[in-house]
Amino acid sequence: MLNPITNAVNADELIKLALKEDISSEDVSTNAVMPDFCAGMVQLICKQDGIICGLPVFGRVFEILDAQTRIQYFVKDGDKVKKGQLLAELSGDIRVLLSGERTALNYLQRMSGIATCTAETVKLLEGSKTKLLDTRKTTPNMRLFEKYAVKVGGGNNHRYNLSDGILLKDNHIGAAGGVKQAVEKARAYAPFVRKIEVEVENLEMCREAVEAGADIIMLDNMTAAQMAEAVKLIDGRALTECSGNVTKENIKNVISAGVDYVSSGALTHSAPILDLSLKNLRPTERK
Repeated sequence: MLNPITNAVNADELIKLALKEDISSEDVSTNAVMPDFCAGMVQLICKQDGIICGLPVFGRVFEILDAQTRIQYFVKDGDKVKKGQLLAELSGDIRVLLSGERTALNYLQRMSGIATCTAETVKLLEGSKTKLLDTRKTTPNMRLFEKYAVKVGGGNNHRYNLSDGILLKDNHIGAAGGVKQAVEKARAYAPFVRKIEVEVENLEMCREAVEAGADIIMLDNMTAAQMAEAVKLIDGRALTECSGNVTKENIKNVISAGVDYVSSGALTHSAPILDLSLKNLRPTERK
């Protein structure tokens, strides 16, 4: 998974779309009170304990609006932050600081919330062999940033998009005529370097997937007892993944089953934001 800023071309395109969404023609509020250039500064303040993530994206919003914007960071992505902590100071054209505020905070709060939620979930898996994965249940046009946040929080990325890996789910299996047929078709179509993952809902499907030569078997919406039985049946012949409504509240139920991976859409679709704010804006000099 690429850092959104090292993947700058894609990131900039998405950030520009977000800015266009928020400023379709002009920032009429800012232009009304600040029609001319005025240098100023503002502080980024943490209002809630958590993991900070997305600072390069936050900063890029202001840089796209005005390359002369300067930011001094006092923390870096992945750091634990505390309520009331000063995280950064921004200086530049006050009009830019005002116009970029919401878009920049939307990115930073969302990404920090995902990183915080991921870190809390990873902690619940400590002492087990099970690794945490995200899913494709991401916000449209936010996947690049949200999957990066999962990595910052200590989780792992599942496939990035539909071009990134083979995952045969129930509807693929239905379209192909069965587990065996789906795996055979995927094996014939895909390069040999591609792993084939199959989603199964019961032990019979699990047995079919193993016999068909699936590389990874996803145990979907099974109980802990069913998963343990499936892992025993697979017996190391394929990697195992647990999926289906996995949250921080129930994730410990899957550890005893001995699966290799657990994937959770909740990391990205249900993580609350981390509360952050730009405060104490003041002019520093007038041009």
